[in-house]
Amino acid sequence: MKRKREEGQAKVPAEKREKMARRETTVQIVAGSYERVLHGINATISLDEGNSKGLPANTGDSEDQVKFTDTFLFQAHTSAVRCLALSPMPSADNKQQQNVLLATGGTDDRINLYSLSVSPMSADTGLVPLPSLAGNKVLENPRNRELGALMHHSASITAMHFPTRSKLLSASEDNTIAVTRTRDWTVVSSIKAPHPKTQGRPSGDTAPAGGAPAGVNDFAVHPSMKLMLTVGKGEKSMRLWNLVTGRKAGVLNFGREVLTAAKEGKWGTGEGRKIRWDSAGEEFAVAFERGIVVFGVDSVPKCRVATSPFTKVHHISYLDIETDDEKKQLLVASTEDGRLVFYSTASDSLEEPVEGGDTTIPTAPFLFQLGGKAHGQSSRIKEFEILPLQENSKTIQFIVITSGSDGALRIWTIKPEEIKQTKQAKRGKPSKPGQPVQVGRLLGTYETGNRITCMKAFIMREPIGEEELSEGDSEENDDDDQDEDDEDSNSP
Repeated sequence: MKRKREEGQAKVPAEKREKMARRETTVQIVAGSYERVLHGINATISLDEGNSKGLPANTGDSEDQVKFTDTFLFQAHTSAVRCLALSPMPSADNKQQQNVLLATGGTDDRINLYSLSVSPMSADTGLVPLPSLAGNKVLENPRNRELGALMHHSASITAMHFPTRSKLLSASEDNTIAVTRTRDWTVVSSIKAPHPKTQGRPSGDTAPAGGAPAGVNDFAVHPSMKLMLTVGKGEKSMRLWNLVTGRKAGVLNFGREVLTAAKEGKWGTGEGRKIRWDSAGEEFAVAFERGIVVFGVDSVPKCRVATSPFTKVHHISYLDIETDDEKKQLLVASTEDGRLVFYSTASDSLEEPVEGGDTTIPTAPFLFQLGGKAHGQSSRIKEFEILPLQENSKTIQFIVITSGSDGALRIWTIKPEEIKQTKQAKRGKPSKPGQPVQVGRLLGTYETGNRITCMKAFIMREPIGEEELSEGDSEENDDDDQDEDDEDSNSP
């Protein structure tokens, strides 16, 4: 009996240690699809704290470390959902405003607006999960609400962005970029881009007048909130806009050298598909159909990115990595063959062009990749999100969410130590295309059953308790904070 009591007493600390050794992080994922469906999923990721601190990884099945819960699923538009935008997270000190604004744009010329809670539902709220024929757990959050719709565009919505919580910028195929104030959802300014000149149309073309390709493909706002870059259909150029005055500030044509570096052949459109600023505002990247060109702040080509093997590029983003001894910035791109490829755009790591080659623009070295056919991702990645998981103002994990036309949402994790210990990344030397360095670990896969066109995600805060849920909600669109008013003075 004495030995049994001692064994029972020894089990309690072991269970506590196991509970304390794991931490749960909830990620809110929102996906739009060709089938007009807007799908919200909460992914609760259970991370091994020992593993996050660089200790040996857990030997258990990694699929059991993430649980998916449906929070909403409905037809948001009358046609395909094309783009999404999430506002910045509110301040943790502001208890009256704990929501994130969600904007969805479709090919039906509408922008739908929603308010999403920044916290998941707690297990002790007493809400019963809804029954589902698909077998997925469904738990609606009462704080998620619909706000209305905007109808000021006359063509399909192509891109949207919240530079601050007080402004929404939206671009459309009608060649306009609208600036909307979120306090009362009033369009305060509208930037009209010129229609491109018809070039290279075949003699037998039966398109009517004005039927040439037109519209803004993408735009990027400078971190200072004073400048904006746009790329459009039918244009081998990008445009610079002054957001203080709302007028055009300049045009940069893509010359033959830039188009050659971007692998735009004779029959290519030569138009930029995606454009992104880095976090410091010192450079920006323009993604073409099969290549990327990085420009400095002076609009001079800095380097080019050539995928190997040669494939299409769907989405690009900059990733800031801070280690103990240095800070790095990498350019990340998603490809047609299901990979996230990482490149270094630092000036001291660029490869000089080959003498007598087709271009004089240096090449950004390929460092490592995530995914691919050999690692559970064979279909194209339409869009991805890389979210830093921080502890004591230090990043301990990167949570990566990838989505594609196959309808699958995949969640990966990357430890900063993986990037730091990678020899190619440490020395700034390229990885061999035939033997790429693989980083990250697949945690789980969720099949939505729809062809995903766009996706956004954010890390949620602590769960909502029953007392907080019963409190009166503030107006979701009440954004009159003094800090935001100061930001408004720098934009139209």
